[in-house]
Amino acid sequence: MKCPFCKGEDTQVVDTRESEEGDSIRRRRRCLSCDRRFTTYETVELRMPQVVKQNGMRCEFDDEKLRTSFSRALHKRPVPTELVDAAIDHVTQKVFALGEREVDSRQIGEMVMKELLKLDKVAYIRFASVYKSFQDVGDFTEAVEAVRKSPARRTPGRVRK
Repeated sequence: MKCPFCKGEDTQVVDTRESEEGDSIRRRRRCLSCDRRFTTYETVELRMPQVVKQNGMRCEFDDEKLRTSFSRALHKRPVPTELVDAAIDHVTQKVFALGEREVDSRQIGEMVMKELLKLDKVAYIRFASVYKSFQDVGDFTEAVEAVRKSPARRTPGRVRK
């Protein structure tokens, strides 16, 4: 750690204390060149990976974009907000758990599709139609057949007829 006063490279840690919350460490340092003291703080920095778009451009991971995708797919669908929030958190945690510096946008799209399939099959078809760029009715038919073959899941609060 360089001294902020004389820019000397040799400093000595005099005292170390953990914050009450346990999320940072305060270190009291002394410069061996000018003998002045200063304080530094050490905290954990968590960074989401960069998202690599199909065109090769990179952008920051944005959980609001994720929320918008879920909202559009689930528009006027009977899915509780708590389940949507949990699905968004699940995708975010999966992306973070990859441990990569970059993640392909297609990977995130696949994660979203899996979560939507669990939440609501109509929302899944809506999202898939845009995500997979359906060109004709045959594409929809294939997606609907794939959904029909998937295990039936019940959304809490809905009554099946």
